[in-house]
Amino acid sequence: MDLLVERPGALDVHKASVTACVRVSREGQRVQEVREFKTTVRGLLALRDWLTESGVTHVAMEATGVYWKPVWAILEDEFELLLCNAAHVKNVPGRKTDVGDSQWLCRLLECGLLRASFVPPKPVRELRELTRRRKTLVRDRQREAGRLHKTLEDTGIKLDCVATDILGVSGRLMLDRLIAGERDPAALAGLAKGRLRVKHSALVEAFEGVRFSDQHALLIGGILRHIDFLDAEIDALGTAIQTHIAAPSEPFDQTDADAGTARPF
Repeated sequence: MDLLVERPGALDVHKASVTACVRVSREGQRVQEVREFKTTVRGLLALRDWLTESGVTHVAMEATGVYWKPVWAILEDEFELLLCNAAHVKNVPGRKTDVGDSQWLCRLLECGLLRASFVPPKPVRELRELTRRRKTLVRDRQREAGRLHKTLEDTGIKLDCVATDILGVSGRLMLDRLIAGERDPAALAGLAKGRLRVKHSALVEAFEGVRFSDQHALLIGGILRHIDFLDAEIDALGTAIQTHIAAPSEPFDQTDADAGTARPF
């Protein structure tokens, strides 16, 4: 079979180590060399230097959890990288049982038999991490708000039947005063702001006869502090996302995203 990559390299990536294989031509024969490196930054830099000294141009690795990410970050500026789906590599026929993963990947790479998965450019990967983290925190905040509603139901407080948002300015003032020890319905209702003031009588009724114990104060206080923390984190991530979007970045070709097309060498 014709060789499409003259100097390929392949990596078998694990949590603590990387097994690397390089195949080159020497004296008219194809020879390979296998070495193992640690996945520490020092180890990955040594891997990069060895691949460079060997004249490697293309490097393949399987997408193994998140372990490939630091390896990719170290090598992406120096080599043509291919991130391969493990299922695709497994289904390529012809592998011998005594051939290691890195050696098999290297042989497939030199023959052009690997199909690369799409890996977005670094700015896009960074933006994706920010947006995913923000989405997770927004979901966590929604869950905490749900816990707050359930706990308030246990106290007999019907604030959510009067106020549209119990975590708004008025709602927070009332909840904070409840936690501080205030139990007078009229005093709590008097904390209403804006259009909620016209619902004074309904607010008084919502707080009458409540069963707000010290345990409720402890639970709700913890929920509110967690919500405040999540709000601050969400705002910080939102600012970071806006800054990232506004920063100039090089355009990239999305045609590589077609999983059914092998990346050309």
